[in-house]
Amino acid sequence: MNLATFNDNVRLLNKLSWRKAVNGGKLLGSFLVSKQLGRARHSGLPISLAIEPTTACNLRCPECPSGLRSFSRPTGKIALPFFQKIIDEAHSHLLYLTFYFQGEPYLHPDFLEMVSYAHQKKIYTATSTNAHFLSDEMARKTIESGLDRLIISIDGATQDTYASYRKEGKLQEVIDGTKRLVKWKKELGSKTPHLIFQFLVVKPNEHEIDEIKELGKKLGVDEIRFKTAQIYDYENGSPLIPSIEKYSRYSQNAEGKWSMKNVLRNECWKMWHSGVITWDGQMVPCCFDKDATHSMGNVSDSSMAEIWRGASYNRFRNALLRSRKDIDICKNCSEGGAVWA
Repeated sequence: MNLATFNDNVRLLNKLSWRKAVNGGKLLGSFLVSKQLGRARHSGLPISLAIEPTTACNLRCPECPSGLRSFSRPTGKIALPFFQKIIDEAHSHLLYLTFYFQGEPYLHPDFLEMVSYAHQKKIYTATSTNAHFLSDEMARKTIESGLDRLIISIDGATQDTYASYRKEGKLQEVIDGTKRLVKWKKELGSKTPHLIFQFLVVKPNEHEIDEIKELGKKLGVDEIRFKTAQIYDYENGSPLIPSIEKYSRYSQNAEGKWSMKNVLRNECWKMWHSGVITWDGQMVPCCFDKDATHSMGNVSDSSMAEIWRGASYNRFRNALLRSRKDIDICKNCSEGGAVWA
């Protein structure tokens, strides 16, 4: 762990109040009890949320519903007053907020205003971007917003390789945007956001891993991560599955079929401490439910606490404690998927 990453972790801990700590203890305790009993018991409210600014995206990545324009749910962008209402309800127990589910956050005209609002409520804020909208002004405003962590998706060290997955993307725009962020951090004397280069390893780009490490160092990002790729139809193989075993979620058996490497245990800590809210207010279990097929309720109609403690959430938690492999969105879960450089 380098100094920048250590300081980032310290900033997260500094968001922790006594009330948030007690709430986190309740969540952990109820999760451990539920594992032992094999039945869902729950106490506390989510310490982590992902809120979707928009489903819109400028790129057409082949394994992404935004890129494929293939959502079966409504598309749009969250209204600023609605976002503020959610934060007003959640800020006392919320430690970590991710501005991302599907879509490119910087396409929302009020994105950085939402970041500032959450920052003022003493919540750790993070997002992920394809970095095509980081003009000089937007880079400066990003630093001034108080955003704590910014993941920059950079899936190639050359334009041809980058565009083979980030279709319609321009690598030079990502590099230029990164340079502007680093420049404004220095000029404004800010340690935030913690800048992370995230490289989604697929077969067409795996030969550029070392080049990305060098590029990250040259540009001055704080951290480099290599992420395993989720493949929707992986059983018969895919040209995207990398040959480097370390960076693949899948393995091939003697019959030539592919399967997940991870053992799918009948438990999931995420169901006890975090949730996802779509742009139109649906609360879903996690980021693998991209079409919101397991909506637990809508925060437009009910409070987050009512949904979190409600019958739908409890049925879902009980179902995964019984047989997680039978839940569709769990079948491709990597339980992480990031490999630090």
